[in-house]
Amino acid sequence: MAGKSDRFEYLQGLVTEFQDTDSEEAKEQVIANLANFAYDPINMEALRTLQVTELFLDMLTEDNENFVEFGIGGLCNLTMERESRDQILQSGGVPLVISCLSSRRDETVLSAITTLMNLYTASSRSEITDRSVVQCMLRFSLSENLRLRNLALLFLQDLCTQEQLDGAKEEMQGQSQSAIGIPLPLDAK
Repeated sequence: MAGKSDRFEYLQGLVTEFQDTDSEEAKEQVIANLANFAYDPINMEALRTLQVTELFLDMLTEDNENFVEFGIGGLCNLTMERESRDQILQSGGVPLVISCLSSRRDETVLSAITTLMNLYTASSRSEITDRSVVQCMLRFSLSENLRLRNLALLFLQDLCTQEQLDGAKEEMQGQSQSAIGIPLPLDAK
């Protein structure tokens, strides 16, 4: 039991450090560390108690691209666990995750797609497979970046109906391959 208490205190210390420091570099390091701790299921309860989910969601609106990348990476790790996934959905996190699809950073976009796939439920289906998101995935499926292309294809195959795909493709015909609603990362064009 002492190990669990020590772990909580350590994580609490990280959250406190993030809140107390004015150093952007120190904050980046803390968010990166918290994102790594979110990978281990043993930390989930402590991270929820410390409201780290909300901290990660807050990072998605920052101008600092490292904050965004580490925040979406942390959320991606958290979505592997049901209670954390439900907490993200209840916090209205889907639009924030969708906004990460327009990042210029591959890792941010890959984490965003994976997070959306993990957040997919009967209640979030319409939001996650919104026409603009499906069109974005169709464009990503043409990317030269193999990881991005394969993940987008998996999203389209696993989450979208044929009607959604047909409707999105029809709407895209005649339009340029530039972003419609959601810009592509630089190397995806």
